[in-house]
Amino acid sequence: MACHDARPNHGRIDFEGLPNTRDLGGLPAAGGKRVRRGLLLRSGTLYFATSADCRRLIEDYHLRTVVDLRGEDELVEYPDGMERLPGVSYVHADALKDAIAGISQNAEARARLEAARSNTDDPALFMETVYPHILLGESGVSAYRTLLRRVLETTDGSVLWHCHFGRDRCGMGSMLIEAALGVTDEAMGEDYLATNLFNPDPPDERTDANPRFMRAAVAAVTHEFGGVMDYLREALGLDDADISELRGRYLEPAS
Repeated sequence: MACHDARPNHGRIDFEGLPNTRDLGGLPAAGGKRVRRGLLLRSGTLYFATSADCRRLIEDYHLRTVVDLRGEDELVEYPDGMERLPGVSYVHADALKDAIAGISQNAEARARLEAARSNTDDPALFMETVYPHILLGESGVSAYRTLLRRVLETTDGSVLWHCHFGRDRCGMGSMLIEAALGVTDEAMGEDYLATNLFNPDPPDERTDANPRFMRAAVAAVTHEFGGVMDYLREALGLDDADISELRGRYLEPAS
């Protein structure tokens, strides 16, 4: 997998406990620019962050906002422990709350999901079937609208968004932010797949980041809205002024 010189090791930040933490800074973006460093951070759950990690987030990255894309049960089992991050705003935005429920209420979608779940010849088919619902379900739309708004509203420090390991829900959120900033398709794909480089678990075709999953999500929003940028505008409510503001704040000259 290629690694851009301006973003060594795919932006990984080597924390003691906080998993799969990466800075979007250095990604090639619109107008020949690149994403500014130290402002847009993606990770796994803060539950695993050590006290030293929390200090670094505040002192080195001036963390201002955390957007937690997990479900209620995950919050109970693995709480973020925001008391360790005084002064940081926390927002819970469950990206999957109604995704599976929505599938279960649609007979055709339910049949596709069950067929994918039981397909032992293609272990990745289940997640490929689920991914479109992450973006198109009501909770997903609401969660990612919240995420983009928080990225827009945080003007004096960094934003960190996460799910459990920082792969699926976090990965789709990262893709949407990158799309709004005009990051190239190639770089977006590489950033999504880089999660596999930092996963301590053995490879698993069912759940490892897979280009098929991202393609399925993009194809779904393209079918419904015309493209990812149209999804950002029509589903998430961004307008041209918002996109211009995002690019003005988070992009810098590439050289």
